[in-house]
Amino acid sequence: MKILVTGSTGQLGSAVLHQLKDRKCSVIMTSRRKPLCGGDFDWIYSDMLSGQGLEEASKDVDVVIHTATSPMKKTKEIEVAGLSNFLSKLTHIKHFIYPSIVGIEDIPFKYYKYKYEAEELLKQSPIPYTIVRATQFHSFVDSLFLSKTLLKGYFIPGNIKFQTVDVGEFANHLINLTDKGPQGKTAEFAGPKIMTLREMADLKIGINNKPSRIYNFSLPGGLYKALLDGKNTNPMQNVGTVTFEDYLRKKVTER
Repeated sequence: MKILVTGSTGQLGSAVLHQLKDRKCSVIMTSRRKPLCGGDFDWIYSDMLSGQGLEEASKDVDVVIHTATSPMKKTKEIEVAGLSNFLSKLTHIKHFIYPSIVGIEDIPFKYYKYKYEAEELLKQSPIPYTIVRATQFHSFVDSLFLSKTLLKGYFIPGNIKFQTVDVGEFANHLINLTDKGPQGKTAEFAGPKIMTLREMADLKIGINNKPSRIYNFSLPGGLYKALLDGKNTNPMQNVGTVTFEDYLRKKVTER
């Protein structure tokens, strides 16, 4: 089996490559920059925006794990138009694996809107596919809300909810899907526990043993309400086993 990993320098792409090192398969990495974690895998330059290099990267490939994404810049051009162009070059592949995000149709956020459009695009294509949605990664919530204190405290919308998952566990799940064949839209992959952001902050303060205050505030708008209502969670699919606490304790030991 020959596997192509797009977005190979990103967090999820890097985690997928790390775990593929122990698998007996041929792997091609593709991205705009060469990954530092690629080991002995072959790397081919490509650009999802322009389409450059994608045809070469996908030559003779059986399975694509599409971790390339762009939440901040030229999102629609890459997530939707870029994917459409990419799919047009993949008529030969046996399986296209598309990682997505839990609740994207219910959360008013542009990046999620384009991820949903990409899902629909893939469903309408002739390419055999699997779409698997995950909840947010531990590291994403940590870096976005809890990476720095201000005036020795965390200023956060503490009542919003997350069901964070370990990126390595999700990467392993994606790799396991390569052995199962296309499944269409498959079961979601959520973390082991739903927590409020305040609970996550309390946990980090305790584990780091650095007394800090938490300043909780509310926000207007549909995005805040959706996260307050837990639209980004799925308690029926808490299949991840690595908790946010496990993630924080590992960070402490790695310092």
